Amino acid sequence: MKKILIFGAIIIVLFGALAFVTTYQKSEKAEGNVYGKDDLHTATIDQLDDPNYQNIILPDELEQKLEDKDDMIVYFFSPTCEHCQVTTPVLMPVAEEVGVEINQFNLLEYEDGWNQYRINATPTLVHYKDGKEVARSEGSNTKEAFQTLLTDWKAE
Repeated sequence: MKKILIFGAIIIVLFGALAFVTTYQKSEKAEGNVYGKDDLHTATIDQLDDPNYQNIILPDELEQKLEDKDDMIVYFFSPTCEHCQVTTPVLMPVAEEVGVEINQFNLLEYEDGWNQYRINATPTLVHYKDGKEVARSEGSNTKEAFQTLLTDWKAE
């Protein structure tokens, strides 16, 4: 009976140590992140160093730009969205090629954005002019379709 208790205690200690190490590693990766949050979802942490996710806009920044009546394009995405994972590596190079800046809003970290910006699905691109929505594109698309869309939006 003693052996079972000792073995059980060792297993509990090992699981506790594993949980501590995992939590510590997660907090180390998230330290000093663009989101300014201490506790990020794991999927977001995995994207922190991805060059395709380097133009993150925070909710307060987005609201300020809309209040200032800025023209902009916002890409609403979720790091857990399969379609976003396929779309972003296509969209972001196209945006750079066309010469359009795209602000990226992470709906996994800022879930209020779903209702606030009437997002039905991810990925969603929204074009704002004078701080008002003028166009929207939902779902994934081809490189050519994004080139046409962004070129048209740039010309407006």
